[in-house]
Amino acid sequence: MNAYEIVTKARANSRFTAGDFIENIFTSFYEMHGDRRFADDKAIICGIAQLNDMPVTVIAIEKGKDVQERTMRNFGAVHPEGYRKALRQMKLAEKFGRPVICLIDTSGAYCGIGAEERGQGQAIAENLMTMIALETPIISVVVGEGGSGGALALAVADEVWMLENAVYSIISPEGCASILWKDSSKVREASACLKLTATDLLALGVIEKIIPEDEGLFARLKSDLHGAVQDRLNLSRQELVRRRRLRFRKMGEWND
Repeated sequence: MNAYEIVTKARANSRFTAGDFIENIFTSFYEMHGDRRFADDKAIICGIAQLNDMPVTVIAIEKGKDVQERTMRNFGAVHPEGYRKALRQMKLAEKFGRPVICLIDTSGAYCGIGAEERGQGQAIAENLMTMIALETPIISVVVGEGGSGGALALAVADEVWMLENAVYSIISPEGCASILWKDSSKVREASACLKLTATDLLALGVIEKIIPEDEGLFARLKSDLHGAVQDRLNLSRQELVRRRRLRFRKMGEWND
């Protein structure tokens, strides 16, 4: 498949959403609500759960299944209070020594006037700054679309994984085409240029793992998550943060 075909798969109405992963991978999920500042953003689901026998914090961007739920979830476009809700749960996870699992599926953060008035950029920036120094393991998985800062706000992690038909990019192909060619119809060319597929990003060192989308998807991901988190729980908090910082500092290195 070419890049644009993968984009269409990542956006497909029939594609599983973050809620499917919560249901099939975690047990005893207890949802937490609100950012204690403004509201409870339904685009982000946060809670405490069990990963096998391990307590974890789960933070997921949920698009919804049908029109009614998608409207309620704002189609996975997160408001600033959603990112602040996620940040509150991350800090609680650090306090109680729980690993954090992030499931990402968004075309981007909500860009409406209200979101800007309530500090959308600041909310995302605060997540980035906090996550890079959070003293508990973080694994982020892009399960559908990983769009711009809206996705990055949950992707400053020890490792970032992608499903094989997911995409992760600084901008949508339509937005890129509108900027570069002044023609939003050139989405195929833009998709190829953006290097947004899992294969591209693994080669570039932006992600660490590609998860095949076959019948064993949920069981494999559950096992891989448990193993990755367990390995990091054996590290000191200082070493965990040092490695996470180094992961991001290495990105963009170039050798002549």
